[in-house]
Amino acid sequence: MRFRPGLAGFAAAGTLVFTAAAGGLAGSPPPPLAAEGVPLRDPPQLVSHHGVLRAHLVVEKKRVEVAGRTLSALTYNGQYMPPTLRIRPGDRLELAMENRLGPYTNLHVHGLHVSPAGHSDNVFIHIHPGQTFHYSYQFPDDLAPGTYWYHSHAHPISAQQVAGGMSGIIVVDGLKRYLPPGLRIKEHVIALKDFQVQGDAIKTKDLHISAPTNRTVNGQLNPTIHIRPGEIQLWRLANISANIYYRVSLQGQPFQVIAHDANPVDRIWTADSLLLAAGSRFDVLVRGGPPGHAQLWTLPYSTGPAGNRFPQATLATVVSEGPAMHPPALPATFAPTEDLGHAAIAARRTIVFSENKAGTAFYINGKQFDMNRVDIRSKLNTVEEWIVRNDSNEEHSFHVHTNDFQLMSINGRPHQGHGLQDTASVPPKGQIVIRTHFQNYTGRTVLHCHILNHEDAGMMAILEIVK
Repeated sequence: MRFRPGLAGFAAAGTLVFTAAAGGLAGSPPPPLAAEGVPLRDPPQLVSHHGVLRAHLVVEKKRVEVAGRTLSALTYNGQYMPPTLRIRPGDRLELAMENRLGPYTNLHVHGLHVSPAGHSDNVFIHIHPGQTFHYSYQFPDDLAPGTYWYHSHAHPISAQQVAGGMSGIIVVDGLKRYLPPGLRIKEHVIALKDFQVQGDAIKTKDLHISAPTNRTVNGQLNPTIHIRPGEIQLWRLANISANIYYRVSLQGQPFQVIAHDANPVDRIWTADSLLLAAGSRFDVLVRGGPPGHAQLWTLPYSTGPAGNRFPQATLATVVSEGPAMHPPALPATFAPTEDLGHAAIAARRTIVFSENKAGTAFYINGKQFDMNRVDIRSKLNTVEEWIVRNDSNEEHSFHVHTNDFQLMSINGRPHQGHGLQDTASVPPKGQIVIRTHFQNYTGRTVLHCHILNHEDAGMMAILEIVK
């Protein structure tokens, strides 16, 4: 593919100051491309110091500048693209969440290996209007570095709240230690959030997944990302939307994957496109191409005969400009990983996703979610193998809290993902096989479809981890 000359742009680093998310030009669904040359803005950051990060998140409905428009949105600290929480393995996070919304809410730290009980990653908590809840998370010393995210998990209104804007990024530092010591790389958060518009507000109710939507990067329409020819950058690709899928591709350049769902890979692998099912993330290295510009696209994608069709859209414009760089070669191997391929299996289970013909009710093993029912009990310090079967004609985005899993096969074909993950797409009328190791933490947690419309309509189950 040919590159055409373009305008240069510079991506500003995040700061501790809460600033409004920058926007492109105004657009209405389906959105036009914003003017080129508007630089990508990384979210502001709250960074841990001396092993502790203390943060205060205020949940409220505010008018914000997003994608070049002024709209009413559901926000954290008044921002559509809220602060990135940046921690290190072994840190403690003390987070006060103040609810100024009408309905209740709560917080889920997606993908993080942390206790699901008490004041930690407890999705059964309800923070009612006017209340402040004090979360306290103690992360293990071997917490995997990479990109995570946080969002509302208030059942059955999680889709409303996340679609309204309630999602942000978490970064656990440590990936760069596996790269050559002489390699200095700039990094960017590429947070993929979409919104539909109703009047002068971001739509939160009666969400139709296939409806025209505004796909943004960090709350911007088609921002510019600046890179020098030959330069290597670390991009944190994260699907933090409520329902939609992305198949991300960079015109003329492959992605070099170094982590999947915040799990470093054992071997760097390359891909011309990456499927980000609802909730998933990839940490990738991107090399600047010849001088000119290229498009960061989401390609057309269908989730099946009963699913949704997502059209192609431009997410960002990448400008390659300036003196060429010649970074050192990347290693063939990357990081140590846990391989469950030869683990002793303590239990085997089948998890069945299904839905009614109208696509309005969703089930796991024939049952809709019940807050008071434990669906699976698993023992700490054991490995289980699960068949996750999809009896419907649309893909579902399988996600489980607390412990990551190894994806062993897809429709009977062995799969080598080079590490663990916390989200996987289950094909229509197909199945995946996963293995998961229950470590460190006991308590009630959940597994569900991360298409939040489906989760809210019943496709969630309770997993209790016991000693």
